[in-house]
Amino acid sequence: MVRSIGSRIPKMHLPGQAALLSSLLLIQVRSCVSVQEIHASQEMIVKIDSAGESMRCSAPFDLLLLLDGSHSVGKGSFERCKHFAQKLVRALDVGPNKVRVGAVQFGSSPRLEFPLDSHLTEEELVRRLKKISYRGGSTQTGLALKYVLRKGFPGGRDGAAPRVLVLLSDGRSQGDPEPPALRLKRDGVAVFAVGVRYPRWEELHALASTPREQHVLFAEHFADAVNGLLSTLSASGVCAAAPPGCRAETFPCVQKTLETVKELQGNFMCWKGSKGYLPSASLCPYYRWNRVYKKHQTTCHRTVCSEPCDSTPCQNGGTCVSEGPETFRCLCPPGYGDNPTCDPQLTLECTVDLLFLVDGSSSLGLEGFLHFKSFLKRFLQVALGGDTPVNVGVAQYSSQVTMEAKVGEYRSVDELLRAVEATAYGRGGGGDPHTGAALQYVTRHGFTSRPVFADVQDDLPRVVVLLSGSPSADPVDEPARYARDREIFLVAVGPEALKAQLSNITGNLHRTVTYSAPGGLEAKIPELRTKICSVDNQGCPGQALDLVMVLDASAAVGRDNFARLRDFVRSVSVQFDINRDVAQIGLVAYGRMPVTAFDLDTHASGAAVLRAVGDVPYLGGASSTGSALLHVHSETLTVSRGARPGVNKAVVVVTDGAGAEDALVPAQKIRDNGVSIFVVGIGDVQRDSLLRIAGSVGRMVSVASYEDLQYFDEELVQMLCADAKRPVDLCRPNPCMNDGICILLRGSYHCECRGWEGPHCEYREFPAQRPPPAGARCSVLELHTRCWCAFAGSARPPTRGDLPRPASLRRSQWKSHKELRMQRRAARHRGHAHAAHADTHR
Repeated sequence: MVRSIGSRIPKMHLPGQAALLSSLLLIQVRSCVSVQEIHASQEMIVKIDSAGESMRCSAPFDLLLLLDGSHSVGKGSFERCKHFAQKLVRALDVGPNKVRVGAVQFGSSPRLEFPLDSHLTEEELVRRLKKISYRGGSTQTGLALKYVLRKGFPGGRDGAAPRVLVLLSDGRSQGDPEPPALRLKRDGVAVFAVGVRYPRWEELHALASTPREQHVLFAEHFADAVNGLLSTLSASGVCAAAPPGCRAETFPCVQKTLETVKELQGNFMCWKGSKGYLPSASLCPYYRWNRVYKKHQTTCHRTVCSEPCDSTPCQNGGTCVSEGPETFRCLCPPGYGDNPTCDPQLTLECTVDLLFLVDGSSSLGLEGFLHFKSFLKRFLQVALGGDTPVNVGVAQYSSQVTMEAKVGEYRSVDELLRAVEATAYGRGGGGDPHTGAALQYVTRHGFTSRPVFADVQDDLPRVVVLLSGSPSADPVDEPARYARDREIFLVAVGPEALKAQLSNITGNLHRTVTYSAPGGLEAKIPELRTKICSVDNQGCPGQALDLVMVLDASAAVGRDNFARLRDFVRSVSVQFDINRDVAQIGLVAYGRMPVTAFDLDTHASGAAVLRAVGDVPYLGGASSTGSALLHVHSETLTVSRGARPGVNKAVVVVTDGAGAEDALVPAQKIRDNGVSIFVVGIGDVQRDSLLRIAGSVGRMVSVASYEDLQYFDEELVQMLCADAKRPVDLCRPNPCMNDGICILLRGSYHCECRGWEGPHCEYREFPAQRPPPAGARCSVLELHTRCWCAFAGSARPPTRGDLPRPASLRRSQWKSHKELRMQRRAARHRGHAHAAHADTHR
């Protein structure tokens, strides 16, 4: 790892348009080139910076800052010099009897900015350093050093304390600065040469005290430079700046500088004149000025402080986070509790009804059964503590199922262990393992509800741990789905060879525990404990959400794969509390055109949603995701279709990406309305298009194949749960119908209607004065002026405010308008006839 300490590249002025382009390209390429590189690991680089921030010097000495304010440095680098000086001052214990600091700026001539005794506190010094203004001029470093020789350290202690001179310059002085620097060093002044911008390192090394590699630094990486300067002062005995437990180390360094060199590019034919009638020509050299980096190999001495995380105190994959020189904390993986060092915490922290279903088939054999039995006993010993309720049962299966211990039958761990010890191999009937039938049996008969009060049942989460060591002789997919649909939480333990079958049973790859050899089973106890207690974290209980599932039902998906999409929707829906007050789910299937299978408020229970999902038709044909999203935007996510104001909304699109090219604009419309879009993309063919629909990687779930879709329902639900907790905007999406304007009030909203009326602008508005008495008949004039007559005295049907008008009412209203127009036409005809008759008589 290389620590790069760089500066910006200065502009280059080359003639011609091509030269300008070359200059721009050169600046772009070289902007990442570092001026100083420390070759160390990234961890060590962080430690160097951390030590630089914590080092502090308290011994008495006089420090004079010699700041290069010339034009070659530039105003930007001068400001960075000032910032380094401020960082250095904050690492010193400033006081009249401790460290005194003064400053001199030089360009064409030196000028004293402030003497050493003018500011005797750290804050005063920092404020004064900030006020120093850039002067410019030539780089007369020799004159500045002679000024220090002549004037000494103004305000200092006249040699009674060690003297330290810190020269901050680019090393491009005019004249010879070495003689005055040599005299200062002979007088006992410790000279540090700190480079800025693109320094000429040769000159800085010539001016600095010995050992030179310890007295030459680079200012524009502040913590590193402060570390190097204070490390050198500590090594020379001026002060003890390093905190306890820190040590000085040496690292190889490369220092670079940017130089302009003259390079021969070639020769060309040039005119030399003529001799008589003959022209004279010859080859002339062609040179070009280039900027190149020159390297200077050196050694960097830095202080490194040991940290509590150096000893790797966090076990079991925990991440150590240092919180100071002596304190730390561990970020532990799931399953290791809040232990300070992530030690295994094996006691169950959840209360569940737990049933172990153990393979006792002839395919497994006696040795395999004994391995499972030993593992089960060990798990019960370490996982069931004194305060853990013993709601554990054990069943053995092969061709049939035998309940060795019913769930909750034994109230103490010792009794339960004796029952496990008494379990004999082969009591499951012998023969091949019928895992599917065993899962169906324990789903129906393995658990019983225990009454707590007369009308209250103690229904704890139900967990079945399958210990399987041989392939099932009967199908397992349908029995496993049957168990999961009845809220049985399945966890499977078995060899690596059975990983695919076990994952099909659990429905989630993360609920499967596999081992390579039976002897490694006991090492899986923490992992199994974690997976059992993850039942408390599944689903999204109690979270209000309006969720619209959008399924691709085109020919690109196929009828068989569409059945897998329906199963995926079932797995997602069972993890929400579906009712009018918590979560609502709607479903749209689409091919070329979208079809609403059911709206958000169609079903008020999870069971009703599960039944309805099975009736969603396969459409076939071409696919248009854009049409489906437009349908969701304009039809499904409306108040009239059950969308609830004040509830977060999410749309989940499940597709392989075929026909997604037209979906970008509709997807953006939905997002602009405050609705989140999640995409479950199957395959990698259209991943980029699907990612643009989702809007971000965090809302995209990538699935390799339709067969793997069953393993990603929990990942999607976790994303939905997190999104459902974001703040709600009551006016997004707009709950007002018919172009009404939503206006936020205090904790509520109001719909401003135009030409419509009702809480959500759902009724057509006519000019009205007051309602006629009940049962009154309306004249033609009243029909023309008052909308109440359209109802002929009947009351408006009561609604909850978010439903459209009944179709019959709309038809009667349309009929009333038609009659009104006919009556107006008849009145006008009668008026014309009456006028003609009067003219005849006249």
